[in-house]
Amino acid sequence: MAWSLSPEEVKYKDSCLVLRAMPDYWETNFDERSGFVPCQTPWGRWWQTVAEVHVEVDVPPGTRAKFIQVTVKPSHIRAVVLDKVVFEGPLFAVVRADEAMWTLEDKKTIHLIMTKADACSKETAWESLLKDDFLVDPWTFHEMRKKLDLERFQIENPGFDFSGATLKAGYDKVPDSMIEKWAEKQYAIQEKEIQAKLEETKEEVTDYIKESSEK
Repeated sequence: MAWSLSPEEVKYKDSCLVLRAMPDYWETNFDERSGFVPCQTPWGRWWQTVAEVHVEVDVPPGTRAKFIQVTVKPSHIRAVVLDKVVFEGPLFAVVRADEAMWTLEDKKTIHLIMTKADACSKETAWESLLKDDFLVDPWTFHEMRKKLDLERFQIENPGFDFSGATLKAGYDKVPDSMIEKWAEKQYAIQEKEIQAKLEETKEEVTDYIKESSEK
């Protein structure tokens, strides 16, 4: 049976009481049955559910677990593969570090699972993996939010299957505010990269002048 929910219906169901029903969540395995919406990155991908953030890192085939280091703190993460830092920085939001776990699948993919510390709040959707990196574009994020809304509805109604449900027309258009917010973040990131490049160039010029004067 196909279900169709309006934004108003989902908003009504989106409450802390719904998200407190965590035992039901664990039994639904909603992302496995309905699929997930990934954010592609240079090293792999990440996606999220109401309660968790999943990260997949592609590694050279045959990589052994002893050459992998993943350190998760409540607000920080660091992943190192074969002595090379894949990513490191402050997380978008706080996680329960003691519940984080990772596995090496088929010796070619690291699968990391982190539990959101704020899973009982209304705004649990991560806009990026790190605070200033691996951002989700507005269109992908919009699809993520739709999945999360359906999952929340599933949590409150464990007797029904919403994995194949669709949301009504009110969800079809990506809000302009979301696009503008994403554009602002992209601009800020580019500005930061340009500034870093200028500083690097400045140091190179300074070193060159110093070396030339010593000859």
